[in-house]
Amino acid sequence: MNTIAKKLEKAKSKLMLEHPYFGSIASALKFEQNDDIESFESNGILFKYNSDFLNECGIEEIEFMLANAGMHYALCHQNREQKRESRLWQLATDYAINSMLLKNNLYPPERINYQSRFDGMYAEEIYAVLESEIDEKDYIEQDRKSEKIVDQESVDIEFLEQLLQKTINSNELPKDLERFFPKIYESQIDWRDELHKYLDHFRKDDYRFFPPNKRYIHQGIALPSLGSELLKIIVAIDTSGSIDKELLGKFFAEFEAIMHSFSNYEIELIACDSKIQYHQTFYPGDNLVHKTKGGGATDFRPVFEYIERNIDNPSLLIYFTDAQGIFPKQKPFFDTLWVIPKKEKVHFGERLIINTHN
Repeated sequence: MNTIAKKLEKAKSKLMLEHPYFGSIASALKFEQNDDIESFESNGILFKYNSDFLNECGIEEIEFMLANAGMHYALCHQNREQKRESRLWQLATDYAINSMLLKNNLYPPERINYQSRFDGMYAEEIYAVLESEIDEKDYIEQDRKSEKIVDQESVDIEFLEQLLQKTINSNELPKDLERFFPKIYESQIDWRDELHKYLDHFRKDDYRFFPPNKRYIHQGIALPSLGSELLKIIVAIDTSGSIDKELLGKFFAEFEAIMHSFSNYEIELIACDSKIQYHQTFYPGDNLVHKTKGGGATDFRPVFEYIERNIDNPSLLIYFTDAQGIFPKQKPFFDTLWVIPKKEKVHFGERLIINTHN
């Protein structure tokens, strides 16, 4: 067995002893030397490495790399890529995983993909931020079609479930891992993830022409600027008596998360029970002051009537509610997404079930 192979096996064994969950995830990794890459890369099944790079790394640094590779597999990151740009998605997933590994006191190698501003964020949220910051020329030239490296069938969901349960029972759960639980099971979709994917898709499909793309102005052509896409939406929050304090707090917390996930937005917030309680417009840099006016019956009609009278060109309404109220008889001309705590019938629009236990 050569020196690198010994280091890899030693790191794998050490990781299993010191961090059982990460060690178990990484235990099935297969190793392959590839000196065409700069450091290392993995799809969660195959761990490819540059021999010169690994020779310079200590055992603890290799532990970190193996844990990183294993978590990409456990969190199904390749299968969640969808139509995102591959390199940018890989970077976003690295930021999410490495933040968690650092919280668990694993020792990182040099040039690690980590920024403290992404602590506590999901990969989808990080991707949206990174995408808003890249150069427009790079954005246009990037190939956004990517092939998923890991087939869904190759992800052993049963093994992941059993390992998680065993780790929980033995009180050895890594720090910050619990917020990733819903992402591991296909049957437990994280509603926050779905909400941000919905918003990201909407933002891409809803181009705004101000400011225009400067590259074409001299030709007399006004095209939307990719680098300055505006997320312009309406958020309604149900403040009726059927919404308890805890659920209302979750509604406002997710509204604030939307504000933090996008760099360029104009969000109209409307609070309503059986009547409009208040309306406030939020722009980048604004702080959310939690208001809890309401407590009456639930009637959705005032929100839709108010929007038609007071908001120009509405395109998307996100309504946080328990769906226990009076719906409008007519479907509105703008898209509606209902975010609700359990499966209730909605008369139009799309429905997203909020996980009240997370």
